[in-house]
Amino acid sequence: MPTDELQLRPATADDLPAIANIYLLVRTAAVPAMPPQIHTPDEVHAYVGGWDLARRDVWLAELDGRPVGFLVVEDAWLNSLYVLPEAAGHGVGSALLDVAKGLRPEGFCLWVFESNLPARGFYQRRGLVDLEHTDGSTNEERSPDLRMAWPGQDPLAFYRRLIDEVDEQLGDLLARRAALTHAVQAHKDDSSRDPEREQEIAAALARRAPALGHDRLSRIVHAIITESLDAATEL
Repeated sequence: MPTDELQLRPATADDLPAIANIYLLVRTAAVPAMPPQIHTPDEVHAYVGGWDLARRDVWLAELDGRPVGFLVVEDAWLNSLYVLPEAAGHGVGSALLDVAKGLRPEGFCLWVFESNLPARGFYQRRGLVDLEHTDGSTNEERSPDLRMAWPGQDPLAFYRRLIDEVDEQLGDLLARRAALTHAVQAHKDDSSRDPEREQEIAAALARRAPALGHDRLSRIVHAIITESLDAATEL
């Protein structure tokens, strides 16, 4: 299949059944690099068939007029990039990824299963970077995954936007933490602190954020509790 016959175009509603088929075939062929598909073919076709193409960018790749791959970009996320195994090595994935970069020149993120080493290598060779690993508790397959990113034409601005998003979430969590610290005071016999519990909290956080380590997180926990208790006395 020569790459000079590769065609890329925005998908239409008529293409959605073919896109669902590509997804199912790729997921089946990718086991065990990817965990087995947990949805039935009928469920996948119903889901893909219901896509609102005004809300997401969906592109189809064709070789010799036959659908062989697709991508889905929504907001600042590359949600899907799938290529049939028989079309691998013909530049289809690279061409689709270039489309995604053109659609989102400011950068985008994606999730890839940690076990999917071929996909991770593909993205890394094309300028994407690893951001964070998870234990998979938030995905349907419950399989560890990795957030990757293409930082776009202005990486500093891209990473600062991501930091701003995290800071917003952190602010909400700190507000909740302070409110709970205030509420629990009415149920304590005295105002003394519990060093053992604080170390347990730090250890639990260290399991979720190993890059920071137990010692740093112990200091962070100490500061959060200190300031939350101080704020509680002012309410």
